[in-house]
Amino acid sequence: MQKSSLLEACLFLPTYLNKENLRNELKGRTILITGASSGIGEALAYYLANQDSHLILVARREEKLLAMKREIENKAASVSIYSADLRNEKEMDGLLTFVHQLPGGLDILVSNAGLSIRRSIQDSLDRYHDFTRTMAINYFVPVRLLLSLIPLLEKNHGQVINISTVNALLAPVPYFAAYQASKSAFDVWLRSAAPELKKAGVSTSTLYLPLVRTPMIRPTASYRNVPAMSAEQIASIISKLMYTKRKKYQPWWLIFGQLASVFLRSLPDLSAKRKRGK
Repeated sequence: MQKSSLLEACLFLPTYLNKENLRNELKGRTILITGASSGIGEALAYYLANQDSHLILVARREEKLLAMKREIENKAASVSIYSADLRNEKEMDGLLTFVHQLPGGLDILVSNAGLSIRRSIQDSLDRYHDFTRTMAINYFVPVRLLLSLIPLLEKNHGQVINISTVNALLAPVPYFAAYQASKSAFDVWLRSAAPELKKAGVSTSTLYLPLVRTPMIRPTASYRNVPAMSAEQIASIISKLMYTKRKKYQPWWLIFGQLASVFLRSLPDLSAKRKRGK
């Protein structure tokens, strides 16, 4: 086993699924997955292919969705696809109309579509659009989806599963201002809404993920030799959350990062106190 693989095995512990519980939970359920044509969304769709459920796969690439539909429908799940750029108001309206017209409504929303940008502030001075487009897909899209779909989820005592990032729980780092701000915005929104949703019979679960080997990280050369989870690992974690209804998943080591973040946040204050003391 390579050193990187051994380190990944220690950092990212395996997930043990109760297949019977998963099968019973998902039987006859309708599951909407955004960002379904690649990465985590694609892996999850294939992971759930053997379940007697209805998968609604949403992404921009229609040809890829059609190929996935043909393959998955050879197994137990039924599949509907909807090609849309959810940042486009008319295309979002079309998806919402489609979902509201489903005979059985909606049981689970997996909010997975997202965009990451790694760029310094100095290189972003003439790129305001970086911030608007990350905020659009990472924050406004899931908010709009939920504002429309909450009544359906309430009726079916459904679940919202949000694919987030460990960065939402850690001290901000350079080069990721656009990404961290947008992901943190929806994380706070959902945590704020969660008690109200729970009272209405809708459970919420959030995955705070470290680096995951998906097409999103390929443009960043520095990530190639960094320990990362696989999309298939994430798919198994999401599947487990579907029957355990746990509020969150985070790597076991994240608590140490959170403690370090508390210390790092206090450093500017400590520096200021020293200066005043002089």
